[in-house]
Amino acid sequence: MITLDRDGDVFVMTMDNGENRLSPELLDAVEGHLATVAAAEGPRALVVAGTGKFFSNGLDLDWLGQHPDELPPYLARVHELFAAILSLPCATVAAQNGHTFAAGAMLAICHDERVMRSDRGYWCLPEVDLGMPFTPGMNALIPAMVPPRTAHEAMVTGRRYSADDALAAGIVHEVAAEADVLGRAVERAAALAPKAGPNLAGIRTHLHQDVLAALRS
Repeated sequence: MITLDRDGDVFVMTMDNGENRLSPELLDAVEGHLATVAAAEGPRALVVAGTGKFFSNGLDLDWLGQHPDELPPYLARVHELFAAILSLPCATVAAQNGHTFAAGAMLAICHDERVMRSDRGYWCLPEVDLGMPFTPGMNALIPAMVPPRTAHEAMVTGRRYSADDALAAGIVHEVAAEADVLGRAVERAAALAPKAGPNLAGIRTHLHQDVLAALRS
């Protein structure tokens, strides 16, 4: 289940679907909730959180195995999800409650800020070990949203970053205890909520214009 709630000026989208793989059904729900946030007015920000052991474990490889002919349109939807978060007219914060892998790791870094659980879970781009290439859009996204040296290491080695490692590498902005991850993410988002609006949308779109073009090409 993917829910959207509101805590003051902060929308909280919660992915509660096991490993939160980016299935077509999850994409349907998330796309709808992002449209709601984009269409809202006044001060607002968005927090995206997972539940349990996973923030997101990436692409739905089981579904792809059953629908191999759907790979191009499926990847286009995943790319558009990344683009939609990057270009929202409000600030975004990822509350990384657990493992954040592959396309799930890319989903997290689309957010302006990220808070990661301190005692459990890794951020990882395992594509090098899975024999899976990064798409041109992914190749543009990753070094734009984390330091280039970190992007290089993460992409060519498949390193699993613990919370402390991710903080030191510039992947996340804060680490917190399990019970505090969501609360800290909401606090960070609330501080940025007054900046929402057309001007921020324009700033974000121009800031990420090369990444957006690659994701949408």
